[in-house]
Amino acid sequence: MLIHDDIYAWEGWGGELQLASGKCRLRLFRVTEDHSDSLTVLRPTVAVLSDVPESGMSVKSCVSHIATSISKDFSLDYHRVLWLEYYPEKTYGTKNEHIIPERIEQVEFTWLDNKAIKPTWRPLKTPMRSIVKALIAGEESK
Repeated sequence: MLIHDDIYAWEGWGGELQLASGKCRLRLFRVTEDHSDSLTVLRPTVAVLSDVPESGMSVKSCVSHIATSISKDFSLDYHRVLWLEYYPEKTYGTKNEHIIPERIEQVEFTWLDNKAIKPTWRPLKTPMRSIVKALIAGEESK
């Protein structure tokens, strides 16, 4: 179930300079039992972060700061959130003959004093990948 879909702006640091501030598309989903026939869901909240053209920063470069801010702003139990970066398929070339495949990367953090640090990325694996793709596809068809 979709619980949030909007552009999320995070504040940077450095006072008025707002270093590393930016925007991303944030989709929050709640995975219920009907999405996971044979899968026990330990992280029922799924946060899908995607780059947006109007941002001066990429999600990947600020993901720890973004996760910390989202956890605080939405009062999330960060231990129960599956953090994902989503990159849709892109084509390029004079005839769009080259393809960069879709990627869904899971981001794991170490949490210290309610702050996300030390992000590590890995591809999201099935069966959770199938559930997330269905959630994203369902939202994009609306």
